[in-house]
Amino acid sequence: MATLEATVPTRGSEIGDALRESLPVVIAIAPFGAVFGALATDAGLTVAQAMGFSAAIYAGASQLVILQLVALGTPMWSILIAVVALNFRHVLYSASIGRKLTRFGTVQKALAFYLLVDPTFAAAENRATSRPITKRYYFTYGAVVYGSWILATWAGILFGSIISDQRAIGLDVLLPIYFLALTVGFRRRAGFLPVFLASATVSVLVYLTLGSPWHVTLGGLAGIAVAVLRAPKTRTVAEPS
Repeated sequence: MATLEATVPTRGSEIGDALRESLPVVIAIAPFGAVFGALATDAGLTVAQAMGFSAAIYAGASQLVILQLVALGTPMWSILIAVVALNFRHVLYSASIGRKLTRFGTVQKALAFYLLVDPTFAAAENRATSRPITKRYYFTYGAVVYGSWILATWAGILFGSIISDQRAIGLDVLLPIYFLALTVGFRRRAGFLPVFLASATVSVLVYLTLGSPWHVTLGGLAGIAVAVLRAPKTRTVAEPS
């Protein structure tokens, strides 16, 4: 009986795990939230508009892309296509993680999908390999990451003038390195290497030919295609008549 009780997650352990695992994410995303806040005010957005931007859209790369395209005078339809291409991976995220949210109601799933960004997806997928995803764990993790992004945006608005060149202090390479670390975290899963190589190869080729942001979507679809082709085929046993 003692062994069984030790394996049952408690309320405190679920929240504690989420807080501990989200800390590295907060450290990684904070500079980019600050950069967005600084760029948003430079682009002429008010404090309320910049904060609302982060609170409603909640997609760091897309927010930066929108600012850049608006500054270039890009037509709205072109901006929408670019954002859809960049964020299409979230459709894949929700398709994967949605099957594992068995303890979530309809409204809870909708909120979970709203909070489903790259690090939250990686953390939930990793958690699902060893135990069920609980609402306490998921929403604690998601709320910490979401709140940190909002606070980082606010800090960038207040102190953005201090960051004159993000490349000079290496902020432009921090996010790609972080995402690479998230990806490598799945290296022990069966079929990881061929899926990773296919996705990486297609992403690089598309980036060099079509350019950003299509490399994100097409690279992800290439990896999915390889995973589907490599999936073990299930045999259907005919039932006796």
